[in-house]
Amino acid sequence: MELIGSSYKGDTKNGRMDGKGEYTFPTETKYEGEMKDGMFHGKGVLHFPNGSKYEATWENGIAKQGSFTFADGLQYQEKDWDYCDGYDRRFYSERCNGLRPAGESQLTDLHPPRLIPDGCYDCGDGFYDPNTRVVTSHTGRFLRNAGTFVRVGVKTEFIASWLPSRMRTARMMGHRADPPSQRGRLLQRGKRKVLPM
Repeated sequence: MELIGSSYKGDTKNGRMDGKGEYTFPTETKYEGEMKDGMFHGKGVLHFPNGSKYEATWENGIAKQGSFTFADGLQYQEKDWDYCDGYDRRFYSERCNGLRPAGESQLTDLHPPRLIPDGCYDCGDGFYDPNTRVVTSHTGRFLRNAGTFVRVGVKTEFIASWLPSRMRTARMMGHRADPPSQRGRLLQRGKRKVLPM
């Protein structure tokens, strides 16, 4: 396991994971629960680095029944999902705590939002720096090289062409100056629409 960057703490039988234990993947995702013959088997929870979790009943390494809970506490519902549909675009924290007063719009699920480093773009799980073409976590830990396909929400997009025109930047948030963004492109094209800074 150490060769591929994963680790295991817990019960074993014949040199294999068996009983209760904690398996940590190289991505820092952790499984805590029951094991059998080296596989997830029984009740267990996958804890993801962003704070979300997947609780499930497993059979021979396959999740048979489970539920996903986002880091902010929102629980995914397979049927009758009414969060962020075409009629209600509020953040989950706004649904729980109410809307902010006029003039204090909430731009992310966090309020106040994280400060964006100068010249970088907020991509949800971290910051994209177009100079180094690297995405780092909000704490500065390396996440991935950019310029390849990455998951953004439920779509897979090409980060080098997609992020700069669509992501929050320090200047948009009023933090610091940054390179031209969507705001700059609209003004350069002669359109009068002014986006918030």
